[in-house]
Amino acid sequence: MNYFQLFHLPAQFELDLTELGTRYLELQRQFHPDKYAAGSERDKLMAVQQAANINDAYHSLKQPLLRAEHLLALRGLKISNEQRSFMEPAFLMQQMELRELLAEISDAADPDALIDEADQQIQQQKKALLRQLQSALDANTPEHDHQAADIIRKLKFFFKLQQELELLEQQTQD
Repeated sequence: MNYFQLFHLPAQFELDLTELGTRYLELQRQFHPDKYAAGSERDKLMAVQQAANINDAYHSLKQPLLRAEHLLALRGLKISNEQRSFMEPAFLMQQMELRELLAEISDAADPDALIDEADQQIQQQKKALLRQLQSALDANTPEHDHQAADIIRKLKFFFKLQQELELLEQQTQD
């Protein structure tokens, strides 16, 4: 299913999230299962199925990594749920350094300062990679799509680090 078509949006990485939200609400109203409560079992089932499709599509298009993966899948390059590791030494070194920084937080004299430092580094890297992803996806060539896939793989590391940092921050505040 093409989520962009479902929402009548252009198949591109950069989306107007307000427009996406508006179209989501319109589709939800149109296909809400309650509207089909008096219908046949087939109509009820189709309404529930369509509502689930709308929810899945909205969830995917709203999040940049899922949106990029869906865009690549539409172009014939499926990377979701793959387990591929990186061999790029500079990237691996950066990941190790950030992981060490996160490991130091719980024992630090000033954990908030380390949290801020880690957050700043992670956000900076995410922004840079998201810009690269936008550029690669906009180019819309097989070579650039493979570059975009590699960028998505890297971004997943940073999004995971961000989640871990948020958990550490909660633990230090408790």
